[in-house]
Amino acid sequence: MTFAEDASQLRTGFAPRAMATWSNLAIGALRLAGKTSIAAGLRRNARDASRPLALLGLTSS
Repeated sequence: MTFAEDASQLRTGFAPRAMATWSNLAIGALRLAGKTSIAAGLRRNARDASRPLALLGLTSS
């Protein structure tokens, strides 16, 4: 329930599959980074836009 899937109103087309893909990417990246609490990792990364990019290795610094 970290991503509030039950409250989602995306029900048609490819939107549900796309959202599942993005959430799986986020969870997988956090696990590869060694995070034990996915919810805490998501909250930490949500506070600074550069953190998720750094986690994925997409920043130059």
